[in-house]
Amino acid sequence: MKHEWRKHEKNLYVPKSKPELVTVPEQKFFMIKGKGKPNSEEFSEKINVLYSLSYAVRMMPKGGYTPEGYFEYTVYPLEGIWDLTEEGRKLTTLNKDELVYTIMIRQPEFVTEEIVEKAFENVRKKKPHPLLEDVTFEVMEDGLSVQMLHVGSYDDEPQSFEKMNEFIETNNLDKVTLVHREIYLSDARKVEPAKLKTVLRYRVKPRN
Repeated sequence: MKHEWRKHEKNLYVPKSKPELVTVPEQKFFMIKGKGKPNSEEFSEKINVLYSLSYAVRMMPKGGYTPEGYFEYTVYPLEGIWDLTEEGRKLTTLNKDELVYTIMIRQPEFVTEEIVEKAFENVRKKKPHPLLEDVTFEVMEDGLSVQMLHVGSYDDEPQSFEKMNEFIETNNLDKVTLVHREIYLSDARKVEPAKLKTVLRYRVKPRN
């Protein structure tokens, strides 16, 4: 049976459009860091290299190598962790040039350092990418988090963040960090802004 994240991990990827608490387990990611506007050419290239590696892992059996524990699965969606530079934090309005981000694509549990090496080799041979060496493979655990589904333009996210902040306050929680995670369920190149679906998430802890 094929592992479909939309079906089998609904609690993490198909939240309600109102804030809720969730515990996010340890996960493995290909990730790449950057700064500046997310609609830049450089940002697109960073997305491309993450997908190249992710598909290199998924297609390994077709290339004659089946990793131990491999199972059929749908490639996970793009995610991003968003922050601002010191300068950006001082401003009263958002300047997208001052954004600092890490974008990433989750990998299945069976992926090991050895499999990562093979994926890099495959991409180097078949589809060399100038940003390949900037990609890292890391394990992250968000743990207790508040998340909700935001439907609409990325520029309207502050309205959803307001609801999340109210929920955090009402439930006696504190944010662990001011950075937030976004999971992109829609392809912004193909879906009109009003219909974009994005999971928004803050890491939280109970207030002392």
